[in-house]
Amino acid sequence: MFLRTLKKAFGAIAAAGLMSLALAGPAQAADFKMAMSTAPTSMDPHFYLAYANYNVAQHMFDTLTMRDADSRVIPGLAESWKQVNDLTWEFRLRKGVKFHDGSELTTEDVVWSLDRPATIQNSPGKYDVYTKSIVSKKVIDKYTIQLTTAQPYPLMLSDLAAIFIVEKKATQGLASDDFAQGKGMIGTGPYKFVSYARDDRVEMVRNNDYWGPKPPWEKVTIRFIPNPATRLAALLSGDVQAIENVPPPDLPKVRSDPRLSFFSKISHRVIYLFFDAKRDKSPYVTTRDGQPMDKNPLKDPRVRNAISMAINREGIKDRLMDGLSEPTNNLVPSTLFGYDPNLKTVKYDPEGARKLLAEAGYPNGFGLTLHTPNNRYINDEKIAETIAQNLTRVGLATKVVALPMATYSSKGIKHEWSFGLSGWGAQTGEVSSPLRALLACEDNKKGFGTYNWGEYCNPKMDVVLEKALGTVDDNERSRLLQEATEIAVNDGGVVPIHMQVTTWATQKGIVYVPRTDERTLAMFFKPQ
Repeated sequence: MFLRTLKKAFGAIAAAGLMSLALAGPAQAADFKMAMSTAPTSMDPHFYLAYANYNVAQHMFDTLTMRDADSRVIPGLAESWKQVNDLTWEFRLRKGVKFHDGSELTTEDVVWSLDRPATIQNSPGKYDVYTKSIVSKKVIDKYTIQLTTAQPYPLMLSDLAAIFIVEKKATQGLASDDFAQGKGMIGTGPYKFVSYARDDRVEMVRNNDYWGPKPPWEKVTIRFIPNPATRLAALLSGDVQAIENVPPPDLPKVRSDPRLSFFSKISHRVIYLFFDAKRDKSPYVTTRDGQPMDKNPLKDPRVRNAISMAINREGIKDRLMDGLSEPTNNLVPSTLFGYDPNLKTVKYDPEGARKLLAEAGYPNGFGLTLHTPNNRYINDEKIAETIAQNLTRVGLATKVVALPMATYSSKGIKHEWSFGLSGWGAQTGEVSSPLRALLACEDNKKGFGTYNWGEYCNPKMDVVLEKALGTVDDNERSRLLQEATEIAVNDGGVVPIHMQVTTWATQKGIVYVPRTDERTLAMFFKPQ
């Protein structure tokens, strides 16, 4: 059924994808500057699966399959594909695609690019979660490759949309740090690398030999401006022509300013809380007077669910996010595959939370530290502070420690936090993405639990998830994914807060195609 569905939708999806790409319009002999809210931690396109890294790399590198603005899979460097049998996929590359140095793309580069993520050292979040399903690669000819999995694997097309194709001869022998100096920065993408200044900017020029629609800008500069007010000031002053993540308090001003245009879209990113669900003693859990506890209360699902009940999600939406959030108890928005309509948003119920804490043996509560990034998600630190206030009211004396995302993630991946706020975008376009990364028991061989910072583990959920990942019938796979989600969420494996609404603003005369995947891509901005 999966293949039948794919074949029926393929023509329309491809057309829609090419149409959205074509919105870039004719090439303009002009410079374009845009500001992102988070700087990349590495220029190596295989080093760390993080939004800022991927967003920047996507300007210079392509993938075999791509996603349109609504996260539907469309052809990329692979112009077509088919299933040879239940386990083997065959991909046909576009002919004549050139790397930025003039070399032709071949299947040799594809094999190298699919193998390389597993070799990356010291990554906080490896890309090989998207390649582990592939057990063999067979080159048929210069433009044809077959990829085989150990079991039927319906996520192949989605996974390949996450793996950038690099040039083998340009990247062999390079360490990830070498890419910051421009070594290996040779892709097939719409823009060519010029320079990189850490935490400041990336400069690129148009790839006039790009295989797709000609990019709209001759030169692109991506500025990294984490402070929301400073980012907006840069737009208003003309230092940049576009920004992402408009500060919520400034939305009325931006929407009414005749010099600006505003764009928004519900994204695939869920903002959630995670817990230290493994250790008997947790470093940032104390008694109310700050003394160490002999027992970790966060291991108890009743405590985790009490925390969920204590959070005023609607209050966060109305008073903090200015409507730029959609309270949820799901891991993906309703538009993505595997969304579960049975998981209703948890109502704000402080009294019910107190009763559940008492039932769990904590009638007087305890102390917590909520760690959060302060420059990654819309109002991330303010959201954490509001949640801390909600929890303190039900007896959980909660303080907030906010850190830059680079520091926060490097410690989170080492499981240093007891209780944290984070966000996850469903890169595969379905709920299997957060289930695999955030909630599955850590298993490096399977690529499970790569972002499971709380070390939550529920073998019952994993069994259902693995069955779903091997099921090609869409209806049955959706049912299984919903079942796995219910098991994990009802157990308090993570606590969803809301789906984030992504915003962009441009100077008048520039339009943008807003994207579910939150990407801020120069090739999707165009002059009117």
